[in-house]
Amino acid sequence: MNNKEAIIECVPNFSEGKDPAVVREIVHAMKVDGVSLLDYSLDADHNRSVVTIAGASAPVVESVLRGIGKAVQSIDLTAQQGVHPRIGAADVIPLAPIRGISLPECAALARQLGQEIWKRFQVPVYFYEAAALRPDRRLLEDVRNGQFEGLQKKVQQDVTRRPDVGGPSLHPTAGASAVGARQLLIACNVYLNTSNVGTARTIAREIRGSSGGLAGLKAMGVLVRGRAQVSMNITDFQGTPVSAAYRAVKEAAGRLGAQPDMVELIGLVPEAAVEPGSEWMELATNFSTARTLERRLESPLTWP
Repeated sequence: MNNKEAIIECVPNFSEGKDPAVVREIVHAMKVDGVSLLDYSLDADHNRSVVTIAGASAPVVESVLRGIGKAVQSIDLTAQQGVHPRIGAADVIPLAPIRGISLPECAALARQLGQEIWKRFQVPVYFYEAAALRPDRRLLEDVRNGQFEGLQKKVQQDVTRRPDVGGPSLHPTAGASAVGARQLLIACNVYLNTSNVGTARTIAREIRGSSGGLAGLKAMGVLVRGRAQVSMNITDFQGTPVSAAYRAVKEAAGRLGAQPDMVELIGLVPEAAVEPGSEWMELATNFSTARTLERRLESPLTWP
């Protein structure tokens, strides 16, 4: 990539993680000149896939729109189930500044993207984080409250839950999309040596920022293949390093008679967040230096 070019990252989350062929079709549809594919992964238990792309704003927007179009065709939420909350086939679409562009500029771009999603696909849009038009929609978890099934009913009954763009009804099979702008984040899952999902949920409730825990930390407890998992998004890894989030999980787990035994990273990690020799990195079975954002920007993946 040209070092003088303004670069943004987009990390669309699609509500399909069980059928690799469908995910490959979505990713393949996103191939656009000027856009680099940095990462993609799917999780059958969460029934979710996460794609990371980067490039200049115009081609990145076109790339993600093509992926959304394929997801709308391929994913039927009325038949979709997984442990991860969702409101849409193309569930969450965040834009993040990497170089030469500000967060407010990404927020303005996110709002333009939301308008185009409705125009092309008749999928209504909610704006969150820096792109939010209302203070009660800054947090993604508030936007996604009730999930697809609950939100379908709420938009008919409660005008305050209606989308920012389009609607008021959700798309019958593709739901709605949450489009936002944010800084780079780190997504990771900590598995515990217990099958008690209540333990994971108690830990998540204790450590997340909204409950008075660590600033910039979002967490939920789920059961994955018979193992309790604390699924975390760290939205400010400089203020709350991964080691601090991991330590909070470990300490809370210890009080409940459990302990972490594996860490799983979702997507890429900025080099500034890498902590060599830390316990979380020792337990991160899928981490390598090739999975840093900076390394992938230099050597992107081949499009499927």
